Amino acid sequence: MTAPAVLIEKLPDHVTLVTINRPEARNAVNGDVAAGLDAAITQTEADVDCWVVILTGVGNDAFSAGADLKAVSSGNGHLLRTERGGFAGFVTAPRSKPWIAAVNGPALAGGCELALACDLRVAVPESRFGLPEVKRGLIASAGGLYRLPRALPQAVALEMILTGDPIPAERAHALGMVNALAPRDQLLATAQALAARITVNAPVSVRHSLSVARQSQDLSDAELMAVSQTAQAANMTSEDFKEGPRAFIEKRAPRWTGK
Repeated sequence: MTAPAVLIEKLPDHVTLVTINRPEARNAVNGDVAAGLDAAITQTEADVDCWVVILTGVGNDAFSAGADLKAVSSGNGHLLRTERGGFAGFVTAPRSKPWIAAVNGPALAGGCELALACDLRVAVPESRFGLPEVKRGLIASAGGLYRLPRALPQAVALEMILTGDPIPAERAHALGMVNALAPRDQLLATAQALAARITVNAPVSVRHSLSVARQSQDLSDAELMAVSQTAQAANMTSEDFKEGPRAFIEKRAPRWTGK
């Protein structure tokens, strides 16, 4: 029986692990991966016990090598995207919960775009990030051309986009694109530790805050103020909004429900 192209595993403390499982193809995105990631988003969004998602790739060779060029050349390139999620069923999909990319190897082309579409990133020192599309007469049309300049100083991002040359994880970390570096045997633990720093907080507040922050570079201050006020109004209807002050007054740890 063929193993699923995307694995989904519940971890402790309200975390779900999603793993691209195509080691024979350096975790390149084919139709099965796109469908699997799209389904993973549906599952994690519907799971009230899931507060943070970690995305990684299986093995040591790559986080993801991007689009499976064999699938593209065979005429199945349209299967590498979904209507909701775009490339890999992921990069444009609406997601309310934080996603952490645990980058276990090179994240190149569409693989880099997958990492950029996550909210936070941890990586092994051996990994590297790049958009080599121009070396093949292509463009990084799955978000890399605008997300990379948001994640890095513009001159660095433009150099990477125009030359197609990657940068090592250490430099990406120094420039703020990567939140933390970790030895390979500690990568998942490091991602989980970062997730735990999120899940200790009220999940409804986290989701509303993330929604506003994701729009911070697309809207004017006036528009963002309106969005923030809308988020605040929605947050104030939650049980967690009541629980936070109550726990503070009672001098105990809050018991979040995510409702």
